[in-house]
Amino acid sequence: MARTLWVQLPFSLWLVAVWMLLWGQFTVLAAVTGVIVAIFVTRVFRLPPAELSGRVNLWYVLVFAVLFLGAVVTGSLQVAWLVLRPRGRPRSAIMAVPLRTDDDLIMTHVGVTASLIPGSLVIDTDRDRRIIYLHVFGVDTLDDVEAQRAQVLRWERRIVRAVGSREQYDQLRREKEASG
Repeated sequence: MARTLWVQLPFSLWLVAVWMLLWGQFTVLAAVTGVIVAIFVTRVFRLPPAELSGRVNLWYVLVFAVLFLGAVVTGSLQVAWLVLRPRGRPRSAIMAVPLRTDDDLIMTHVGVTASLIPGSLVIDTDRDRRIIYLHVFGVDTLDDVEAQRAQVLRWERRIVRAVGSREQYDQLRREKEASG
């Protein structure tokens, strides 16, 4: 019981924070009601506990956050340009991105990251084969599609560096060294 509570603590704290953000109040009352809601949600909507790696590299979390914010701004500007440019309709593509790590939480983080950056949206996932299917906006050639795929794989690598397990981090490092 204590282990279950310890494993769910980060998610419960996240639910309390989201509750307080939704209400726009950072008061004791909002925190207490947030705890009540978090307990209710975790008890009524039972999900299998996500196994966290127990490793957080604050430097790579900061690097990820800065690069992510930059990608959101850049993606917004690129999508705005594609919509407003005088030259024809922008093309789009649906592409598959096979991930290298076999972890549901990392796959979820990669999918959310790819979807939050303007110009791409996750449309499906294949959990068994670790493939994320994306709809990408503003691609004209196969080289553009490959560049988008490489970008998603770079996000996966950044996420593993920030919160992945030591084994996942070592695996990606070995693959990068092997590929040159």
